[in-house]
Amino acid sequence: MPYEHILYEPRGGVALITLNRPEKLNAWTQTMENEVIDAVETAAADPSIGCLVVTGAGRGFCAGADISGWDRGLRGEGSARPSKMLLEGGSPEVPHALTRGKPIVAAVNGVSVGVGLTMTLSCDIRIASSEARFSARFVRVGLTPECGSSRYLPLVAGLPNALYMTLTGRIIDAEEALRRGLVDRIVPPDQLMPEAFKLAEEIAANPRDAVWMAKRLLHMNATETDLRRVVTLECYSIRERQSEPDHKEAVTAFMEKREPAFNKR
Repeated sequence: MPYEHILYEPRGGVALITLNRPEKLNAWTQTMENEVIDAVETAAADPSIGCLVVTGAGRGFCAGADISGWDRGLRGEGSARPSKMLLEGGSPEVPHALTRGKPIVAAVNGVSVGVGLTMTLSCDIRIASSEARFSARFVRVGLTPECGSSRYLPLVAGLPNALYMTLTGRIIDAEEALRRGLVDRIVPPDQLMPEAFKLAEEIAANPRDAVWMAKRLLHMNATETDLRRVVTLECYSIRERQSEPDHKEAVTAFMEKREPAFNKR
């Protein structure tokens, strides 16, 4: 599908998704939501892609939902309305697509607020520019966490940090975001994309089926309370992987004292 509010660019084994409304600091729209889901699913269906990088065009990553026209929409006037995500109390489609899709590195280049923060929480690794800013700003506009953030913010940053971010609605800088566990690394602005791609290419070079299943296991088992089910899922996955060419190649390469050549199917 042609995209209006994002850009999608495969680069070798890595696909780049760019939120592309720089004049609005990439404020989130229903169109952007639909397009991000489509792009993630496109990458999932492409065997040449092993990892994704998500970033924002211009100075911002995502400044939250685009609320222009909400006053008319909430009164039922005109065509401007909040996205499905807000109207239905938080659509699960975006976090579902991000967490079940191929590995995703968030390259947070600027302001990341509300749904912009929520989106990064569903990514697997977060690298931030030193100029990035973060806020779970929902209470500041009379709303509550959405789109899975009440689950992922405590998982990523811990409950005390999640409560601090959510109850205050404060904007914090990159250094504080690192201390609170919201991001994994901080880099200078001019190093953000090179470092994000370097990491994504390293992930993409690993056996892709194993990486994808490992990601899904971690997401499924992180909140699973039944340890027997956790181990059962792990055993099932290992048995499946043991019959795959990449595992056989890894063992053969080890015995032959050479680097393995993965993803040849």
